[in-house]
Amino acid sequence: MTEVKELKVEDIKKQADEIRCPVQRSLFYIKEFLAGPMCGRCLPCSLGSYEARIRLENIVEGRGNESDLVAIKRIARDMLEGSMCKKGKDTARFILEWMEKDAFEDHIHGRCHDLECKAFIEYFIIPEKCTICGLCKDVCKFGAIHGEKKKPFMSGYLPFEIRQKRCTKCGECIKVCPEGAIIIIEAVSKRPVAVEQVEDRLDSAEALK
Repeated sequence: MTEVKELKVEDIKKQADEIRCPVQRSLFYIKEFLAGPMCGRCLPCSLGSYEARIRLENIVEGRGNESDLVAIKRIARDMLEGSMCKKGKDTARFILEWMEKDAFEDHIHGRCHDLECKAFIEYFIIPEKCTICGLCKDVCKFGAIHGEKKKPFMSGYLPFEIRQKRCTKCGECIKVCPEGAIIIIEAVSKRPVAVEQVEDRLDSAEALK
């Protein structure tokens, strides 16, 4: 039986640093940290890291609040002081370092500037730009595009719409739209996201596949 090599915290951090969003980065790190063997001797590390994962998931999925931020900071500080090994102390330092960024507070208020947290963005079809060609509907694997493809010599068609509950924010519809009618907006403010940010997000999504 092949023995699985344990990742060092430095290796996990190196992988985590490839993720732009500090909150997603922290969640990825904690999950990988928990996936490895733990001695279980110090409670701040063995129990605290599990609670931190839950709190981070709340934030990433749009359910987070100020109490989650307070709890994560408390857990990290307790781990830094009470962990008996370098692994636990390094983990606490990494989390506190990432939490120095404003991204954590922004997530509580419904914004992910790096567009990596799907709970905070929506894909939207601009009605005035939609030519009802149906390419977006053809490429959507999740049945999230609602509408009927336009047929020659017939009128009365309505622009396509995106069903938010079905949309996985994969970005395939944006790639095929010839009119640039599909944009990304902030879920809370409904403000359009800059084109450069959209391109960065799509490139990031491709890299993660």
